[in-house]
Formats: sequence, structure tokens, C-alpha cells
Amino acid sequence: MNGPHDLGGQMGFGPVAPETAEPVFHADWERRALGVTLATGAFGAWTIDESRHARESLHPATYYSASYYEIWIRALEVLLERHGFVSTDERAAGRAIWPGVKPKRVLNAADVPGVLARGGPCDRRVEAAPKFRAGDRVRTINEHPAGHTRLPRYARGRTGTVEAVREGFVFPDTNAHGKGENPQHVYTVVFDGREIWGQGADPLLTVSIDAWESYLERV
Repeated sequence: MNGPHDLGGQMGFGPVAPETAEPVFHADWERRALGVTLATGAFGAWTIDESRHARESLHPATYYSASYYEIWIRALEVLLERHGFVSTDERAAGRAIWPGVKPKRVLNAADVPGVLARGGPCDRRVEAAPKFRAGDRVRTINEHPAGHTRLPRYARGRTGTVEAVREGFVFPDTNAHGKGENPQHVYTVVFDGREIWGQGADPLLTVSIDAWESYLERV
């Protein structure tokens, strides 16, 4: 979707100013926000793609005024309510009122290191041979879906070159909406800076993205 998160190439937001020696957490509540997000994600009720879409779907005024972990918590509220774990009146009251849905599993403190070490691999076997190979010229599709997509807005309808063929991975556009994993081959595609940013771009600049197969068409 064309949400507030998709900022590549947009002007008016000022320079990127990384913090020197930035701490992992700026406040204790951020540490707790990460823990709560991981613990509820372990319920097994939603996928990483659905959680990303929940963040992207926040209203722009909310998204742009919120800090990183505040965005996580606001999206988590949406997911917990959507899947029946809490209700609107419970969030307002700050306490449980209704029984709510029981999670498929609960992440115990002793299991956290092992769970984090395993991660959530999204690579999958794809039976079909890759449609493209390194060196092929390709063009990204120019689509603006209402749902989740991992194709950046700035890279749509652009022509580039396949640099590498990757493994098969879960297709986030369907997985975010409960329509199946539908794994596809993924390709690293390189674009000339001027193809992306126009004639005023640095001629030595290149931009690389990882693109699922259905995002690409042969030139």
C-alpha cells in the first residue's frame, strides 16, 4: 500500500541524522514495548507480514508523530483487538473485562533465548525454475495495491538489471492478509540512480532492491 512508511525519495522530511552512540532503548518503556510485541507475536495469531501491514496502516498523522516503538505498540493494539485478545473498552479501562481468545501458545521466559535464536525463517522451496537470471533486464510493475506490498513506491515502473537470483521466500503481499504463503523466487535488482531519482541524481549512484518474481517483467 502507499502508506506513510514508504518515504523513499520524498522531500520535506529533512535530512537523516543518525544519533552518535545511539542506545538500544531511549527509555524503559521501549524495552517493555519490544518484549510485549515479541510475546504476543508468539501467540501464533498473525504473521510478520500482517504485523508490518498493521504499522503501515496507521493514520499518517499518527505515524509521523510517533516514535519507533510507539508505532509498534499502536499497531499491536490493532492486532490484539482484531484477533479477539482484547476489546476497545478493555484498552480504555486498562484492564481485562471479557474472557477473550486464548492464544495458541504462550512464550515462557525460559524459552525466550531459544526462540530468538531460531528467529522466523521465511525461506521456502519453490518447485518452478526461476523466471529470470543474473544479467537480465527487467522492469518492475507499476501497481499501487490497497494491501501490503514489499515493492517500494519509488521503484515501481523502473528498469534495472538482475544482479542475483535468491532462494524462494514467502510472498508478503498475500501472507499479510491470510491468503497463503505462496512462495516465489526473489531477485536482487540494481537500478541506475537516474532511473530512480531523475537526471539530477548522482551518475555514480546505484540502488538495489530485493524483488519477488511477480514484481518483475522482462524488458
